[in-house]
Amino acid sequence: MVDVAPLRASREFRLLYGGRVVSGLGTQLTVVAAPIQVFGITHSTLAVGLLGLAQFPPLLVGSLLGGTIADAYDRRKVLIVSQVLMLATSLGLAVNGAGANALWPIYVLTALQAGVSGVDSPTRNAVIPNLVSREHLVAANSLTQISFQLAGVVGPAVAGVLIARSGVSAAYWVDVATFVLATVTVLAMRPMPPFGGGRRAGLRSLQEGLRFLRGRQALQGTFIVDVNAMVFGLPRSLFPEMGLRVFGGGDAVVGLLYAAPGAGALLGALVSGWIPRVHRQGRAVIWAVIAWGLSIALFGLTTWLPLALVFLALAGAADVVSAVFRTTILHLTVPDSLRGRLSAVHIAVVTGGPRLGDAEAGGVAALAGVRASAVSGGVFCILGALAIARLMPGLGRWTLDDAEPMELTES
Repeated sequence: MVDVAPLRASREFRLLYGGRVVSGLGTQLTVVAAPIQVFGITHSTLAVGLLGLAQFPPLLVGSLLGGTIADAYDRRKVLIVSQVLMLATSLGLAVNGAGANALWPIYVLTALQAGVSGVDSPTRNAVIPNLVSREHLVAANSLTQISFQLAGVVGPAVAGVLIARSGVSAAYWVDVATFVLATVTVLAMRPMPPFGGGRRAGLRSLQEGLRFLRGRQALQGTFIVDVNAMVFGLPRSLFPEMGLRVFGGGDAVVGLLYAAPGAGALLGALVSGWIPRVHRQGRAVIWAVIAWGLSIALFGLTTWLPLALVFLALAGAADVVSAVFRTTILHLTVPDSLRGRLSAVHIAVVTGGPRLGDAEAGGVAALAGVRASAVSGGVFCILGALAIARLMPGLGRWTLDDAEPMELTES
């Protein structure tokens, strides 16, 4: 089972973790509500896919600039500001859902929220190694994945039922409340300045972070292999149409489809106690991505809902294993003084890839149908992972022995 020692040992990590769990649950309500609302207005899967594409530019810019901000200022203050701004966007979505139900505010407000989350997420990721000891770092990353996946299971499932009974506005209002609670947890934390006083935010700071990637094939590979998995193998923009037309259900079934990968990932994270014993973590990343692609392809081949949910759950379990290994490689190869900027690249990939994947899946679905989109995406994901393993052998060779000394300011 997962090791909970980081929660016992560090008050600051408990606060950070608690806020992540609460806000993550609310965010997942919006992740489901926005596509359902767009599909209800337009009846177009392509329009749902374009929702993710609209979020990608602000997310990318926010992540890259956010990384320089996280390495320049007190990270606690950065988290407070980002939580308040995301609360404001959720409030706007709630008001629109309860009133005009217009299409353009959904695109604009979710894009703004994505941009702010691009600042919030790398900041949270950058502080973790400073809140726990090195021996607890892998366990802390596993716990972080549990928070993500718990939100991914509970949030969509609740969203489907809540939207079916009370409409999309109710889901947005719950998201507003969770951001309020998350802000309170960050306010209770101690100041968290970056190591060495920080580096002035800006383009030069970003360039310094990107230069660190040169010659580090394993770190580069963790980013590229995840882009491959998310762009080709993520079928979530297909869920509204598949839930209604392939599986013959309603909004509740759509919610189950969104929840299934998170359910598998949550189970995988809960039994992740074996992960710290894996020595060849780079090779494990590649195999996990291949397992993800295979599961998605099999999902596209079935029309029986229970089996489809099983395949999505298996995909989620593979993804969480990949995520823990990729984050650990990042934390063990990047010093604290650069961690905000490299975490920003990591977050841009992790959260930007799915937005591109939404557009890719929606576009293929418009041309060939939703099932063909899912199957082809899974197959291309597998082929891409094999190509990356061959072209970037440094990723497959990376082991825990390759970890570099890190600057830690442990609490």
